[in-house]
Amino acid sequence: MNDTPRPALPSCVINSVAYDKSGVRRDITLDEISDVLALDDGSFVWVGLYEPADSILDKLQEEFGLHDLAVEDAQNAHQRPKIEAYGNSLFVAVHTAQVVAEKIVYGETHAFVGPRYLITVRHGASLSYAAVRERVQREPELLALGPSYGLYAILDFIVDNYRPIIDEFRSTADSLEQAIFADTYKRQTVVRLYELKRELTKMRLAVAPLQDVLSQLTRNQSGLVPEEVRLYFRDVHDHALRVNEATDTLREMLTT
Repeated sequence: MNDTPRPALPSCVINSVAYDKSGVRRDITLDEISDVLALDDGSFVWVGLYEPADSILDKLQEEFGLHDLAVEDAQNAHQRPKIEAYGNSLFVAVHTAQVVAEKIVYGETHAFVGPRYLITVRHGASLSYAAVRERVQREPELLALGPSYGLYAILDFIVDNYRPIIDEFRSTADSLEQAIFADTYKRQTVVRLYELKRELTKMRLAVAPLQDVLSQLTRNQSGLVPEEVRLYFRDVHDHALRVNEATDTLREMLTT
């Protein structure tokens, strides 16, 4: 058992970890990142941030050589879902969704992916990725595939969290349909119908562009995404496609 205390980190830095080529974890400070990258040993660094101060992103830009435009995007929420290539690195922005106090709230996750690093930046209502890191750390042989596998695990988690929301939408739509056909609905039924249409539109704006992001990751030939990891992205793409189709089906049902 490793009793070494974890290094102190700024509050917006949720984790700063180095994984060796076997997928074994070691906690590091931000100042130690350059020491890890200086070693040509197949290791990579995963830094997780939540609404970071500009000074933290500036520090990471210096450590990893992040592109100015990508850093500017990561500093600001309200990015559309997208994937951008900057030299030998990728910047990914996606929308997240979760239920809080019986309401659906949306957030964003931005990710920088390079040959030896993964940086995740959460904004707004976005679930912690601690459970994702714990899961992949139990499969070190997969984590050893590199930073792109960590990105896959994050995107898979995000899409999985769409599913219960779609199920709730479907249940609500069924209840509204029954009320309408029973001719027992009142003004509140109409209000709820409008609200559901609006929520479905928000969900589609999150999921539809994500399909393009995932499609590009399945075809990425830059060397950042190994063939084995592209297969995993293809699986997530299929899941996102089903979520989008379910969203469209519900929207069509409510407009007929």
